[in-house]
Amino acid sequence: MLKSDIEWPASRRYKSNSKWEPAGFFSECLCNARYFDIMLGFFSSSAISVLADGFAAFLYNGGKMRLIINDILTEDDKNAIAKGQSEQFIDAFNLADIENIKETLSERDKHFFECLAWLIQQNRVEIKIIAPLNGVGVAHTKCGIFSDGINKVGFDGSVNFSRTAFLDNKESLTASCDWDGPTEIAKIQDIEDDFKQTFNGEDTTVKYIDATDIRTRIHDKFKDRELLELLKDEYSLLEKKDKKDIPVTVQYALQKAKERVKTAIDQIKESQKTDVPKVVVPSFPYPQGPREYQQQAFKNWKDNRLQGLFAMATGTGKTLTSLNCLLEIYKTKGYYKAIILVPTITLVEQWEEECQKFNFEHIVKVSSNNPKWRSDVANLQQREARATNGREPSYIIISTYASFAKDKIFCELNKFPAGKLLLIADEAHNMGAGQIRNKIPAIPYWRRIGLSATPERQFDEAGNKEVYEFFGASDKFTFEFNMQEAIDKGFLCKYYYYPHVVELTDSEMVHYSELSKKISKLFYNVKSKDDEDRLEALLLARKRIIHKAVNKLAVFESIIADRLSEKSNLKYSLVYVPEGNKPDNESEYFSTNEGLDDDIESEHLIDQYTKIVKKASATTTVKQFTSGLASRDETLKSFAKGDIEVLTSMKCLDEGVDVPRSEFAIFCASTGNPRQFIQRRGRILRQHKDKPFAVIHDLVVIPRISYENIEEYNVERKLVDSELRRVRNFASLSLNLADSDRELKNIVDYYNLSIF
Repeated sequence: MLKSDIEWPASRRYKSNSKWEPAGFFSECLCNARYFDIMLGFFSSSAISVLADGFAAFLYNGGKMRLIINDILTEDDKNAIAKGQSEQFIDAFNLADIENIKETLSERDKHFFECLAWLIQQNRVEIKIIAPLNGVGVAHTKCGIFSDGINKVGFDGSVNFSRTAFLDNKESLTASCDWDGPTEIAKIQDIEDDFKQTFNGEDTTVKYIDATDIRTRIHDKFKDRELLELLKDEYSLLEKKDKKDIPVTVQYALQKAKERVKTAIDQIKESQKTDVPKVVVPSFPYPQGPREYQQQAFKNWKDNRLQGLFAMATGTGKTLTSLNCLLEIYKTKGYYKAIILVPTITLVEQWEEECQKFNFEHIVKVSSNNPKWRSDVANLQQREARATNGREPSYIIISTYASFAKDKIFCELNKFPAGKLLLIADEAHNMGAGQIRNKIPAIPYWRRIGLSATPERQFDEAGNKEVYEFFGASDKFTFEFNMQEAIDKGFLCKYYYYPHVVELTDSEMVHYSELSKKISKLFYNVKSKDDEDRLEALLLARKRIIHKAVNKLAVFESIIADRLSEKSNLKYSLVYVPEGNKPDNESEYFSTNEGLDDDIESEHLIDQYTKIVKKASATTTVKQFTSGLASRDETLKSFAKGDIEVLTSMKCLDEGVDVPRSEFAIFCASTGNPRQFIQRRGRILRQHKDKPFAVIHDLVVIPRISYENIEEYNVERKLVDSELRRVRNFASLSLNLADSDRELKNIVDYYNLSIF
């Protein structure tokens, strides 16, 4: 770092033939900086060969250099700049090999100038060439700025950027360090403002020249003989490579840079011995690159003005598809910036892992699990504040929806550049609910991707419309890759599906019928908002009877016993259980207070299902996967290895949790929400090399309402039709459609339905 890793003269002044050589200043700063801006009276790339060690470290550390120079150039420099600014292809220069960088920059041969041209082409070295507007004299300013991203050092003096200036002339410069107080900061700011104005083409006192239009001025006649002599000296010095030609004080000043590079080379060689990979640039994590459909998703998104809603079946790589869009931005712009919104803390961790696979860095997690998120975000904001034109910082912020919806966090995250940041919303239907929906109009980021296997919100047309419009998909999905296509193309595994019709007990049926009578009276006679609320409360109360049906336990126990008999173990099994407590009395069935969470008291139902698994086999390992589980990642890893054979869960495995090894699932929770079932099915169908197919059992509760009461019967028929449509969707893609047809035949006939 500039402040801590450099020994600075107390006077901050450097002069030739002293301990504090100007060459040493440049070399030391290059070793410790990420950015270097300089305005010059005279430039020759011979200076780079003198400072080869410092420049090698600078480039290796990701440094970028911007120069404003006059139009006095050697022919080789002119040609290198012109070639770098052209569109012709130039072979890559390996910036990951610091030893090769040093050797190349030390030798001013053809390869040196090829590398200089490549660095210019890649915007690692940017050059603006100017001349006085009236054509008299030359641009003679000699000042600049070094920055490491935290501190800045400005300089001003007599030193040109050439081998002659560093080795032969008597030169001096004075440095201004921003940690020395407001006066020095003001000096740095003044240099920075001058540089920015000229580099951005806003200086009206000069004209800007393309490198291809420059004649090599060594052949021209100039009144200023000093410049001519400098150019002649440059040519003569090119042949001098012996150490004896470099003054002792300069040798001493450059020694530290040589030592730094040697240390870096040694570290690289050591890491290669221990097979520690070095991340160079962001790239797609798999050698075959993005799949064809992922490339198509990017094209559709790009054609839709960088907005889109991706409706992709669970398990088809929604995460990779969206991060590939971010990677394409990086390839074009040279930076990546993103805010990723996810429903759960588990998904925050999983998205971080996926981002790291792309070699994305500077990842900040905003959730209750990261108490230092404020300082992390503040650091990113400081990086943005210090950024200058052409030097964009890269970063990714991953936040839960719950955190993002909080006013203070929302305001902080909205401070990032709206036109450059990509917003990725995982499980994008969440954008249409609660506080997030209220904040949609205030979200400034116009690059947007929404991801979901099921983008539609059930019974919420207004929320659906707002989500679709926000992601620029008002007419249709920007990209769609459905379950059938994913299975047919081998991206998801095939599966067997077994629905099990579950009967209500006599007591449950009595309560269910009483509720049905009240519902049927209201169903066709809703006249007010109070009527709507009352009807919804009755429907929810009746749905809870279905949800917690006692007979599910016996059917579940039978399925577990059959699986043990067939496989002798229950490895890789997921069980989705109903939420809440076992109904202890009749009052629960008639409760209309759906705002209370049954889980506040206990998780009695999940306990019951877990005990059945334990009872079936004393050797079977089973664990509850709940929101309060501290070791969620470790639990999933143990499940993938088979150390934990069965996971029982309520909703925690619904959205995005990656469990590709699961191959057997039992759905015991009849919530009536299609999204939950679609997500759960996709979770089971993820590919794994040891999984030829998956098996899904589904407990379907279908009450039989007597058709003697035609109104109750017709209301129930509509509800049964809705539930069986979900079953039909599951069955139609399975390998055993006939089994579903046989199991459901009596119910279909009873309610006079046609679902297959």
